[in-house]
Amino acid sequence: MIERPVLMSTRNLVGGYDDELVLDDVSMEVNCGEVLVIVGRSGCGKSTLMNHLLGLLKPWKGFVEYRGEDIWESPERLVQARKKWGVLFQSGALLGSYTAIENVMLPLHEFTTLNSDEKRITALHKLDIVGLADFAHYYPLELSGGMQKRAGLARAMALDPEVLFFDEPSAGLDPVTSHALDELMLSINKNLGTTLVVVTHELDSIFAIGDRVIMLDSEEKGIIAMGSPKQLSDLHDDPRVEAFFGRKAVSNIS
Repeated sequence: MIERPVLMSTRNLVGGYDDELVLDDVSMEVNCGEVLVIVGRSGCGKSTLMNHLLGLLKPWKGFVEYRGEDIWESPERLVQARKKWGVLFQSGALLGSYTAIENVMLPLHEFTTLNSDEKRITALHKLDIVGLADFAHYYPLELSGGMQKRAGLARAMALDPEVLFFDEPSAGLDPVTSHALDELMLSINKNLGTTLVVVTHELDSIFAIGDRVIMLDSEEKGIIAMGSPKQLSDLHDDPRVEAFFGRKAVSNIS
């Protein structure tokens, strides 16, 4: 396996929502240029971990670091770090009253000083990367589910992020469209060198795109397995891991 420098990490992270503890003493790393997949059963803390990495949830204890610096050290540091990340939400989260290109231009309006022509050229280039240049002036309702995901991805790429986060990218897609999205994600990773952090439960996607997998468990409130998809599928003797990758019923798992 290629040795890669650490880009992001959590150290002894403790967090959750209100009074509900979800993650307890979680330490993990995201390496430069890899595709890291976060998996686990429903309610295990996948989205919670991603929200901590994105700076949307502040840790109760511990640290979230980007390029070796605590993102919560100051408001300015958090804002600067967030400019380096892009997010594709489960639904695509496009604004229905804006065309595809207008959706992609939104981050450019907020975070850049580009003029109107430069913003439009940049947005059109991102749409071209995801195969939607010919649909730039379509509204979300005029696009298929897969095309909406691609438009959302183009918007996530608007600021040339170092890290792209994906929350269940295959949700609601048929197998053919899901496979095409996997191929697009791999192309972005390989051709642009963008680091990908992907939350998913789709086994096909995990094996298609994942360099490394982290598996969370709700009872442990943390990581129970880490490795390549093949390692976790073939070599792991934890029944919870076997159940996930083999989709087997395990009597002692609630």
